[in-house]
Amino acid sequence: MRSSTRRPHCRWRGRAAASGAPVRLRRCCALPARLRPLPPPASSRHGPSPASVASCLSHATLRLRSTMDVLRPTLIRIGGRIYRKNLVQEQAYQNEEEEDFYAGPGDCADEPCDTFVVEETEKGFQCRVEVPSPLYKYIIGKKGETKKRLETETRTSISIPKPGVEGEIVITGQQRSGVISARTRIDVLLESFRKKQPFTHFLSFALNQPVIQEKFLQFKEEVLEKCSKDHGISSSLFQNPAKLHLTLGTLVLLNEQEIQKACDLLQRCKEDFVDQIAGGKPLTVEVAGVEYMNDDPAMTDVLYAKVHMKDGSDRLQVIADKLVERFVASGLMLKEWDRVKLHATVMNTLFRKDPSAEEQNSTATGKSSFKERESFNGRNILKLFENFCFGEVQLDSVRLSQRFSSDASGYYATSGQLTFS
Repeated sequence: MRSSTRRPHCRWRGRAAASGAPVRLRRCCALPARLRPLPPPASSRHGPSPASVASCLSHATLRLRSTMDVLRPTLIRIGGRIYRKNLVQEQAYQNEEEEDFYAGPGDCADEPCDTFVVEETEKGFQCRVEVPSPLYKYIIGKKGETKKRLETETRTSISIPKPGVEGEIVITGQQRSGVISARTRIDVLLESFRKKQPFTHFLSFALNQPVIQEKFLQFKEEVLEKCSKDHGISSSLFQNPAKLHLTLGTLVLLNEQEIQKACDLLQRCKEDFVDQIAGGKPLTVEVAGVEYMNDDPAMTDVLYAKVHMKDGSDRLQVIADKLVERFVASGLMLKEWDRVKLHATVMNTLFRKDPSAEEQNSTATGKSSFKERESFNGRNILKLFENFCFGEVQLDSVRLSQRFSSDASGYYATSGQLTFS
C-alpha cells in the first residue's frame, strides 16, 4: 500500500480525445510543485476524465498568469515618470475611512527612487521639486492639513515658498525612504490637481490669412441670409475671422519655466522629424466643406471647416500626430484621441455668450456645461454649404498660442513657435 503522505503531483498531461473517452497521458513533471494540479480521483482506472484534465490545466494556467502579472506588472505614467502598479488583494473592513493618496512610510520601499534625486545631508536626506506657485495650495491643503498629514505620515519636513513666489519645494527627513515617499505622494497630488486646471495654451496652425478671412465672411453672410430663420441661428455663433485656426492639443502651463519647456520641446520636434516631413517648405492645404461634431444636425453645437493637404498626402496629419505624441510623452499634454482631428471651428454655441471663448475639450475643466448651451439647427447649413470652399493657405509654422489673448494681427499671442523653413 502506498503511503498517504506521498506528495501529490500531476500524472497526466495532454488533451482528451474528441469523443470524450478517457485517454492515457504522459507523466508531467515540468511544472514547479506550486503550480502542479491535484491528481485525478482514485476511482479513475484508465486515466483522468476530460473534466479532470481541464480543471488541472485551468488551475495551473491561473497560477502561472498570476506569477507573470507579478513579473510584468502594469505601468502607469505620471508627470513624465513611470510607476509600477502592484497587485494588492484588498479586504473590506467595517468603519474604515479611505485615506486618499496616503499610507504609511514603509510603503516607499517599492517607489521609483531613481526617477528623482535624493541628496544626503549632514542632518539626513533632502529632495527638491519644482512646482508652479498656483499649485502650492493643493499641497498645503485647508488650514495646512494636507501638508501636516504628509509630514506626519512620512516623518519629513516640507518647506513651501510663499504664495505667488516661484521656487522649489524642499523635502527633508532622517530616513531616505520617508523623503522618497513624501516626494512620490506630492507628485500624485500635483498630477491629480493639474488635470483640473483650465488649459492656458494650445498648439495651433493659424488660418487667419486674408484670403481665408474674406471667404469666411462670405460664408457668414450667406448663412445668415439663407438660414437665419432656422432655430438658434444668429451672428453671435460665428468665430472671429482673425482667430481662425487648427487646434492640435491643449496644455496647462502655469509658469515661465513650463512655457520655456514647451518652447524647447517644439524646437526638438523640428529637428527630430518636422523638417524631414515638411521638407523645409510650407504645407499647402485646402480649407473646404463643413461638418458638425455632435450626433444630431438639428441640435448642433460646433460646426467646423474641413482641412486637407492639396497634394493629397497625409503629411499634415503625420506632423500633428507626432507633435501631440511627443508632448504627451513629456507630460505637458494629456492624450485624448489616437489621432488629431484636423478641423477649423467656424460656428460654436459657446460664442453666443462669450465671443472670446475658445474651443473646449474634455481635458479642460473650465468647459461650459452642455446644458447651458443653446444648440442650433444646422441641417440647412450642411445641405447648402456642404462643399463651401474657404480657400488655400500655406502653413509654415506651429504656434504655442496663449489662451484669452491677442497680438497685433488679432490672432492669439504666441509664446513660441516651430517654423517649417
